[in-house]
Parts: sequence; C-alpha cells; structure tokens
Amino acid sequence: MSFTNGPLPLRLKLVHGFGAVAFGVKDSGFSFFLLLFYNQVLGMDAGLVSLALLIALLVDAVIDPILGNLSDRTYTRWGRRLPWLYVAPIPLAFAWVIMWSPPGGEAPSFLGLLGIAIVVRVLLSACEVPSVSLLPEITSDYDERTTLFRYRYLSGWCGGILMMLLAYTVFMPGADGLLERDGYVTFGIFGAVLMAVSVLGSAIGQHRLVAHLPETKPPPFSLKGAFAEIFEAFSEKAFLIFAVGGLAAYVAQGMTFSISNYLNVFVWQFDEAALIAYPIVLFVSVILMFFIVGPMHRNFGKPKSAQISALTSFAVLFTPYLLLLMGFWPEVGTLPSTVLLYCFLVVGNALAVVVMVSASSMIAEIVEAFLERTGRRAEGSFYSGNWLVQKCATGMGIFLTGQIVALSQLPNNARPGAVEQGVIDSIIIYFGVGSALLAVISAYWLGRFPINRAEHEARVAALAAAAKTGSEPRPPPKEIPIK
Repeated sequence: MSFTNGPLPLRLKLVHGFGAVAFGVKDSGFSFFLLLFYNQVLGMDAGLVSLALLIALLVDAVIDPILGNLSDRTYTRWGRRLPWLYVAPIPLAFAWVIMWSPPGGEAPSFLGLLGIAIVVRVLLSACEVPSVSLLPEITSDYDERTTLFRYRYLSGWCGGILMMLLAYTVFMPGADGLLERDGYVTFGIFGAVLMAVSVLGSAIGQHRLVAHLPETKPPPFSLKGAFAEIFEAFSEKAFLIFAVGGLAAYVAQGMTFSISNYLNVFVWQFDEAALIAYPIVLFVSVILMFFIVGPMHRNFGKPKSAQISALTSFAVLFTPYLLLLMGFWPEVGTLPSTVLLYCFLVVGNALAVVVMVSASSMIAEIVEAFLERTGRRAEGSFYSGNWLVQKCATGMGIFLTGQIVALSQLPNNARPGAVEQGVIDSIIIYFGVGSALLAVISAYWLGRFPINRAEHEARVAALAAAAKTGSEPRPPPKEIPIK
C-alpha cells in the first residue's frame, strides 16, 4: 500500500523533487563540462576521456541493480530508503571536488580518471536510486506519479542549469573561460555542497512520512539471491520494452548534452552573452515541459506522449543545423542567429524532457505489475534497472561525442572561428545521423509500452482489495481491441 491517498500536498512535491537537484548537478558536470575540461583544458585525448567515462558508467550500471536490491531489502525503523540518503551524500561531495581538482593540478592517467569517475557515479547512485524508489511507495495514482516526476525533473534541471549559469557567469565566464582551469575548482566545490544539501534536505523533509518499519521483513541479502531477483524483475515484459526505447532516448540525451558545448562554441560561435543566456533558455524549456506533460499524459497516455515527443523533438532541434548546412541560416555568432536558434531550442528541449518524464513514470506502473505477478515490491530493482539503462546509454552517448570529435578531426586547443568549415560540417552530419536513428528507435519502442491508464488503475484496485481481504489479487481486465 502507498503512503498517501488522494492529491499530494505541494510541500511533499517540492521536498521530494528537491532530492533530484544532486542528479542535475552531476548531469550538468558530466554531460556538459567534463569531456571539455579533461580534453581541451587538461589536454587529454578526447577519445580516451570518453572511453574512461563510458567504462565508469558501465561499471556503475552493473553495481546499480545490487544497490537497488540492497535498498529494497533494507529493514530499519527509518524505512528502506532513508538510511542510504543520510549516509551517501557526504562522501559523494568529497569525491566530486577531487574530480574537478585532480591531484597535482595536472591531467591524471587514464586509470586515475576512470577510478574517480567510478567512485562519483556509484555514490551518486546510492543517493538517487533510493530517492526515486520512494516515488511508487508515496502514491499509486497514475497522474500524481506524473506530477512527482514533473517536480523531480524540474528540480534536477534547475540544479543543472544553476551550475551552468554559474559556470558561464562566475566560475568560467566567457567562451575562453571554459578553457581555463582555475574556474573548474570552485565549480566543483560549489557543486559538492549543493549535492549534499539537496539529498540530505530532501531526506529530512520526507522523514516523518516514510520513516517506519516496512510491512514485511525481507530475507537476508545474498549476492546469488540478489541477482536472481534482479533477473526476475528485469524479465518483466513491460520493463524490457521500456528498456529498448529508453536506451535509445538516453543515448540521444547523452550525446546531445556532451556535444552541446562543442556545438555552442565552435558551430554557433556563441559570445559571452549567448553562453549566459543558454542555461536560461534551457530553464524556459523545462518550465514549458512542466505545463505540457500533464495534459499530454491525460489526452494521449504516457507511451503515445513519449512517441510523439521523441520524433517532434528531433525534427525541431535539428532544423537549425539543416538550414545552416543548406545556407539558409543567418551568419553564426550574430544576434539573429542566436535568437532564432534559441526559439527552436525552447520547443525541442521541452519535448525531449517530456520523453524522459514519460519513460520514468512508466516504470512506476511496472512495480504493481510485478507485485501482482510475484507478491513482492521491487521499486529499487526497477529504478536501478532504469539507471543501468540510462548510464549505459549516457556513457555511450558521451563515447559517441568523443568519436564524433575525433572523426571530425577537431584539433585540441581549437579556437572559435578558426576551425575549418569541413570540420564543422562533419560534426553536424555525424550528430544529425545519430540523432535521427536514435529518435526513431526510442519512439517505436516507447510507443509500444503495454500498460495504459485503465489497466494500471484496475490493477491497483485489485491489489488494494486483495490486501483488505488477504486473498490473491485477480489480474486486471485486458482491453479488447475494437474491430
């Protein structure tokens, strides 16, 4: 049974969402700045940096399901999730500082970068998996779950955008500032503090609601048992369909984020004012998402919303690049070019976030399907599975960016406006082909997600009735297609 019934109070939505700020800080750092920092500032090869980040993500992705299973099995008077949220954020903060301040002030070895990247990602998972796993426990309502994810994504983006804004205005101001080392040190320290405050503050704010012994005591943890349960959870048909579509969507997101600064600096030749405006424009797009995702889910359902948004987002976001290649775009670096690009970005990015909100919210419905089939709740396993998919995909996206940069032969220490046009065209073409393919794959599979609103609500009602009577729940009725 969920912790609440009916509409959720605004305070709970805000407090629960606040925990995602840490994820936004991490995402902004890894996706927008880390490759640029280690490649263009510290002088490491872009291909090696992207490979190290990919391996770190893959290692973390393997560990995630174990963390999720441990979270599901945690049995304390503070519940299953809170102990993790109180323990993990402080070491995460220290590891984050070290990532942006390599010992000795020089580029680390490949293994050194790999090691600190793994530590940061595992500790972040120890915060994020338990935090998001609270969501299906808080409410079973189809629309309220969307609402909680709206607040989580809004908070996560706010954290990431705040870091971007401070990076462009305070820590590394100006296009050349992104290529100077000193600003990244304070960037890391501020981000570390914000991460710790976010996770701890959210945990404290939800403590009264979720801090109690779980209804049933799980069996002791064993590695063999954990992998058996993880395998069973991941065999759920709905999860497998989500995983394929989500994988493509997350690869696209990872590639888009990690290549953004390359595109902004070298393709669009943003000046300092344009760079400062960039995170603000992203914030406007997330606000737009916040208001359109609810009506889209009510009118089309989550799978159809994800499908429509994936295809439309690609079409909108790539249009400026296509026009630029065809010679129908204003001169790059000018005010008309920047303003027009940002108009496309507001709409395209809003729809891209709708895809992510829709996909994440779908996972909550899988929890009850698994509970009906097995009699067990496994929020941690499913959301760690989501992170497994996301991290493998994000790592692949960053890896693809590294390969795009390498294949296009963009030189190290390149300067805006001094890069050959053939190199710029190559970056755009590689990026466009990859984005188109990923958009089609994600739209196809997310659109085939098998749990709709009617089936979910029938299942929740059956589970609630079974809990009152102590009987086995009857499966919800399947929809009969009208011929």
